[in-house]
Amino acid sequence: MINEIKGNNIILREQKIEDVKFFTYWYNQPLVMFQCGFTKLTDEEAEKERITIGHKQKDSVWYTITDLEGNIIGETGLLRMWPDWNCTDLSIIIPDPKIQQRGYGTEAIRLMLSLAFDHYEMNRVAIGVVGLNTNALNFYRKIGFKQEGIQEQGYYYNNEYSDFIMMRILRQEWQ
Repeated sequence: MINEIKGNNIILREQKIEDVKFFTYWYNQPLVMFQCGFTKLTDEEAEKERITIGHKQKDSVWYTITDLEGNIIGETGLLRMWPDWNCTDLSIIIPDPKIQQRGYGTEAIRLMLSLAFDHYEMNRVAIGVVGLNTNALNFYRKIGFKQEGIQEQGYYYNNEYSDFIMMRILRQEWQ
């Protein structure tokens, strides 16, 4: 894992215990829970475990996204990395609506795709998106992701079903 990746406006850095308070607060917000598929509230212990154990798996790399001054913006990661198939999944969360739509997500995704394709030599990066989250769907399309499938009513939150949209981008489409 590369410990830090510096972009023009953001830094992707190794996750730290000090990040726990940020994630505990935001991952308990109803809108974030809906967008991310979180089914129960979290606490600081659970977030410590997620950062120190859950995000240290051999088949994943996770980063905290900060601005250039070190303020936490969110997190991103590659997970379910399958080197034999050259495939991985992508995750990104910028939970604070006041921080969204400033280009941070676009830059983070571009850094992560570069990491996936250039450093890890992946050929395919996939992401799943809640169908009701139209802002996210439009964002990923703008980046270059293509819809490849729909899990009809594959997502359940707050007593409501939604489709789960499977999207992907291939190395040849990125270059």
